[in-house]
Amino acid sequence: MKVEDRLLKYVSYWTTSDEENTNIPSSDRQFELGKELKKELEELGLEKVILTDHCYVYGLLPATPSMEHVKAIGFIAHMDTAPDYPGENVKPQIIKNYDGNDVLLKGSNTYLKTSDFPDLKNLVGRTLITTDGTTLLGADDKAGVAEIFTAVEQIIHENLPHGDIWVGITPDEEVGAGANLFDLDYFKAEFAFTVDGDYEGEVAYENFNAASAVFDIKGVNVHPGEAKDIMVNAAQIGCEIAMALPQDETPSHTQGREGFFHLMDMSGEVASAKLSYIVRDHDKNIFESRLNRLRTLEVEMNQKYGEGTVLLTITHSYENMLSVIEQHMEIIDLAKSAILKEGLEPLSRPVRGGTDGARLSFMGLPCPNLGTGGYGFHGPYEHISVEGMETAVRIIKNIVEAVAQ
Repeated sequence: MKVEDRLLKYVSYWTTSDEENTNIPSSDRQFELGKELKKELEELGLEKVILTDHCYVYGLLPATPSMEHVKAIGFIAHMDTAPDYPGENVKPQIIKNYDGNDVLLKGSNTYLKTSDFPDLKNLVGRTLITTDGTTLLGADDKAGVAEIFTAVEQIIHENLPHGDIWVGITPDEEVGAGANLFDLDYFKAEFAFTVDGDYEGEVAYENFNAASAVFDIKGVNVHPGEAKDIMVNAAQIGCEIAMALPQDETPSHTQGREGFFHLMDMSGEVASAKLSYIVRDHDKNIFESRLNRLRTLEVEMNQKYGEGTVLLTITHSYENMLSVIEQHMEIIDLAKSAILKEGLEPLSRPVRGGTDGARLSFMGLPCPNLGTGGYGFHGPYEHISVEGMETAVRIIKNIVEAVAQ
């Protein structure tokens, strides 16, 4: 099956994860795609294929005869899509021989603009797949799934020599739980790659340190005509907290290795209010200082409005994998050689986000991230090219061949 056909099939499944649900998977609908992926791996002839009770899909392509000594390698992607934007009833647009101009997203009558996404200029002449503007596309990370499965299929059909190749597909990556129940006792790779980036020539091994932070605010509500020295307005305190944080340290004002505080959700009234943040930074020390700034705010608000008014809960999400991968740079060299073989310049830049590979690296499986060829993730401007996906497939195969040699 062609890689684009796989992508188009996978995006027809609604697999949005649910950030309000702590179960794994956070949404039962992910099982529908999980069942299909299990079936495909079985039809390809892989062994040890399972779909677990928590919606993880695993499979093994055993080493070809005489290659049993070769290091076992893994490729990992995730089946869920981000809850940031609707992911149901995806209607992809296919634009052949893309001309480099703005693309009309016909479902919403909006445009995918080259001014907003300058990487579009590199996709001229390719077959472009976009959304219709009413949903996200789901190339993050169903393109990664499609590329891994297509590479495995081609390796089998072309009789390419290889060691053990493990495939792992996770749920709930988009809500930070994809690696939580990943079974490294079952998935016996010595190292792996997540296929979950953008530019197809990318190999990333530096990501944010990440945490979520929630301020729960308890107010006191009385009639406003009799409120002096009694009322404590929780909604107003929430605004005060938001404005106390640096206004230029938000996602819309930062880039590269610059971290941020990101207000994800704000709700409330006089009696109670809630602010939900994510906190990110590549530098571990600066990251910790950001968390301490939030803790200081909690203390200051309680001193000002009364003990117990504000409760801060911080939950760590993942760490920068750089400290682990630095000890295994031969894996990065392997990927860069595979990318160079396709005539591309390898790109290793700090990821302004995270992948399952970050958590897995700290769990003992070194796991940098490869690009898929997709852009504009988590929203209606998501797009990918068929040629970019085909290149990602070849890079996976190049890595497998290099390990075998």
